[in-house]
Amino acid sequence: MAVMKAGLYISEKKVMVGELDKPTLKQGEALIRVSYAGICGTDMMIYSGKHPRAKAPLAMGHEFSGVIEELNGESAFSVGDRVVIEPTLSCGTCEACRSGQSHVCKTLKLIGIDMHGGFAEYAAVPLHRLHVIPDGLSDAHAALAEPVAVAVHTVRRSNLKVGDTVVILGAGPIGLLIGLMARQAGANQIIVSDISPYRLEKARELGFTALDAKVVDVTDEVLSLTNGIGADIVFEVAGTQITAKQMVEVSKIQGQIMVVSVYKQAPAVNLAGMHFKEISMATTRCYSGSDFKTAIELMASGKIDVSPFISHELPLEQIAEGFKLMENPDVSLKILFQPN
Repeated sequence: MAVMKAGLYISEKKVMVGELDKPTLKQGEALIRVSYAGICGTDMMIYSGKHPRAKAPLAMGHEFSGVIEELNGESAFSVGDRVVIEPTLSCGTCEACRSGQSHVCKTLKLIGIDMHGGFAEYAAVPLHRLHVIPDGLSDAHAALAEPVAVAVHTVRRSNLKVGDTVVILGAGPIGLLIGLMARQAGANQIIVSDISPYRLEKARELGFTALDAKVVDVTDEVLSLTNGIGADIVFEVAGTQITAKQMVEVSKIQGQIMVVSVYKQAPAVNLAGMHFKEISMATTRCYSGSDFKTAIELMASGKIDVSPFISHELPLEQIAEGFKLMENPDVSLKILFQPN
């Protein structure tokens, strides 16, 4: 059996380079030689030993691009095609899947979480999970299609209208991408809060109004920036009790809150405060296939530039260092590994 190099999650806070069997293809799969693979918040959850489904040893990585090395089955793809992977795997039979909403499948799984992913030289991927990378879009940028698709899906699920004021609580990659997508959808004023100076500086570079939650009262600042009215749409992307409180305070009367974070502990939410302002709230999960396609098109056309998001490109051998960097939001935003 041929073996390959892989960056493996071993145990809580322990990742290392090791070896895995090179995948053998099942019918309907492609062998992908991985070009770039990014660390996501979910990978950090696995790394900290808190993911309920991920089992060690695991090659994580569900944000990745690569080149088709081998095909097993009828396909419109060819060996040598540059592709990006849509990592969601749905059952096809639950009510969500049957109604065409496979991204909220009852038993949704992801490549890189429930099976080996992109932190390896090669990955086996079902043919229906592949998207061709358009000419002019680099492999490194294409690797960010997954988080960009999350932002596309989030803004599409919101009631955002041209000229709206938006508040984004949390300036990680997803929060900042939502800012870019909100601008794309016609938002006028985009206010972003965080506690990381590095990430707030990124927000400013991207043209957003940045609020340092360690220095100012976010609620007071938003109200003063909006003439006491509040935001039309609030995106909660930090997942803390503090932001769960702020999201109600900074919303205008009849505004909308979009909860993007996956809360590890159920937060206290001021429902009475929502009630008196008649605020609506919606949640958002993953992305649909059309969101993923749109994400690729927006990057390829230059409407969304992800280059400011890539803080580090590292060889896979530096996986431990990459995760250490990712633990410090003041030095990293999006870290890409190159397995090959």
